[in-house]
Amino acid sequence: MNTPGIVSDVVTGGGVAGLAAGDALRARRSAASIQIRILVVDDEQDNCDYMKLLLAKEGYEVDTCTDPTKCVELLKANDYHLVVLDMMMPQMPGTDVLEAVRKVDSDVAVVVATAYPNVDTAVASLRAQASDYVKKPFDPPQFLQAIANALAAKGLSKDPEADLHRAIGRVIREARKTQELTLKQLARRTGLSVSLLSQIERAESSASISSLYKIATALRLKMSELFGEA
Repeated sequence: MNTPGIVSDVVTGGGVAGLAAGDALRARRSAASIQIRILVVDDEQDNCDYMKLLLAKEGYEVDTCTDPTKCVELLKANDYHLVVLDMMMPQMPGTDVLEAVRKVDSDVAVVVATAYPNVDTAVASLRAQASDYVKKPFDPPQFLQAIANALAAKGLSKDPEADLHRAIGRVIREARKTQELTLKQLARRTGLSVSLLSQIERAESSASISSLYKIATALRLKMSELFGEA
């Protein structure tokens, strides 16, 4: 979606509802420019390098630290969104690091990692509001999913605009099926092509505000309802 198209659609077809939807889209686009920053704290450099490689491939900006006593100092100096924290480090126990982190930053997401999971560390992690608890050695997909889940719980995403497209498509599809409408019938109501409607539902195409307004009207929805919980 390009901004000129959105502005034009808001002025010519969306009205006040279109303006509100346009504001929501622009806000999401702004969020999409946020570079998610992650700090990996593990006393073994090989582990730091491996996690950095996995995370960097996913588009995250990653710093590593092998000295847990410097974790708080790094947090104060940098704006990290998430910390991956090893529990078993000789210089300073992970539980102590986590408690120190929470004293300076109550909001940063923390994913705890350990090769020796036990009830005490799990309870301590939960008490200090860790976002998730993963076991080493890592299964890469599970590790990356834990990271994504922890960030999502904070309202963060690598691609917020894509998330918005999926949310809109899901609402349109559910509303259409609830009303027992086929894509062809919805196309007739909106004047949009079946192909475009299908692409919007599958989040494969960006919809202009004008198109969303037509779809919302055809489904008897408020424009704001199209955005669901996005």
